[in-house]
Amino acid sequence: MMLVEQTTIASGVLPVQAFKDHLRLGTGFADDDVQDGVLEAHLRAAIAAIEARTSKAILARGFQWSVGAWRDLSAQVLPIAPVSAVTSLTIVDRLGVTEAIDPARYTLIPDTHRPRIVSTGFCLPQIPVNGRAEMVFEAGFASGWEDVPPDLAHAVFLLAAQYYEARAMPGSSKLPDSVAALTETYRDLRLFGGGRA
Repeated sequence: MMLVEQTTIASGVLPVQAFKDHLRLGTGFADDDVQDGVLEAHLRAAIAAIEARTSKAILARGFQWSVGAWRDLSAQVLPIAPVSAVTSLTIVDRLGVTEAIDPARYTLIPDTHRPRIVSTGFCLPQIPVNGRAEMVFEAGFASGWEDVPPDLAHAVFLLAAQYYEARAMPGSSKLPDSVAALTETYRDLRLFGGGRA
C-alpha cells in the first residue's frame, strides 16, 4: 500500500499572515516578510503532523493510493478523509499494463472517518497476482484556510507556534495536550483490530 500526495498545498493558501498575528510578531518594518519562509515551513510541518494523527486532510488536494489486494472483495476503505470524489480506479498488472475501470462499476460512500469505494455489482475488479489497484481521489475539509474547521485551524497554529518557538533548541517531540484535545474528535476509533488496509 502506498499513499502519494499528487498535488501539494499551494503557498498562497497557507495562512502566513494570520499565523504572524497569532504569534504577535512585530509589524510596520521594512523586513516584515523576512521570516515568511520559516513560518510557512512550520505551518506545513504542523499540518502534516495533525493530518498523520487524525488521518484527515485539512486542505483539499489530490491523492493516489495503491493496494496489492482488496481487504474486502466488495469494498475498500480509503486511508484519508474526508473524500469528496474518486476521479479514477485503474488496475495495473505485473508488467505495467493498465486497465481503466468504468466509474459505473464502483461508487464512493462518504464517511467522516472511513470513506470507501464500493462495488456497484458483486465485487470490485480483480487485482492480478503481483499487480495493483490505483485509486485517484480528492480529499480535504476545505480548499481555502477560511473554511477549515476552527478547532483544526487553531490546533495547527498551536503546534506550528511550538515548532517556531523551539526552532533554535530542539526539545520534546511530545504533542501538546491542547493540540491533542483539539484533534481528538477527528481521530478514527478502531475497535477489535479494525484497520484501513
